[in-house]
Amino acid sequence: MRRYLIIVLLFVALGACSRNKPELSTDARLALADQYYADGKYAKAASMYDDISFERKSAATAYATLRLADSYFAMNKFTDARLKYQQFISGFPDHTNVSDAYYRVGVCFFEESLKPAFDQDKTLAGIDAFRNFIERFPNDTRFSNALEFIRRSQYKLIEKKYQNGYIYFKMKDYSAALMYFDEVVELGNTDSLDRRSLYYSALLHSKQKNMDAARESYNKLKSKYPGSKETRKLERKFK
Repeated sequence: MRRYLIIVLLFVALGACSRNKPELSTDARLALADQYYADGKYAKAASMYDDISFERKSAATAYATLRLADSYFAMNKFTDARLKYQQFISGFPDHTNVSDAYYRVGVCFFEESLKPAFDQDKTLAGIDAFRNFIERFPNDTRFSNALEFIRRSQYKLIEKKYQNGYIYFKMKDYSAALMYFDEVVELGNTDSLDRRSLYYSALLHSKQKNMDAARESYNKLKSKYPGSKETRKLERKFK
């Protein structure tokens, strides 16, 4: 009984000491969080930034919210980062660093986006986000980077069209396949997707006994890619 009482008193004493321990100021906690971030300890930094960001009366709220998003971004937690960047934009639309948040939203969407064979909603959202960034901050030094992200995203959408066409080709739904291959060709690019789409367009038109359209696709293929394996495969058919 006496031993039990000593243990209880010890816990009470420890609790009292803990309560009497002075708390760090907001500035001190921010400095510590910044040090964690600089040292690459992003999870620890995120935890501290998160606590500070909820102090709505603190002048450090905006900074902590942005740095929390940066911490998630550094950990490749792109969905969490994007939501925090969007929260920052909504809460502090006139902040001097708001352009950083707009840009990073686009990057997060790009990183969240799936491979071309899957749903491309995030890719489309990323294109919209980068266009929004460019419209709002046309003189930003990241302007060309945003354009490159848009280009890469749009190419992923072209890959999606090509893969849709190929899937329908394998399913022997030739009309649906042709629709997607024609959409790729109509873009007028000169690359592997265009080359393969022309090949399948010629092949499928031939299977449908539409030889005029088949020869037109073949002639385009031969003109743009004269030495390609796709052109060689169709040479006998269109001699």
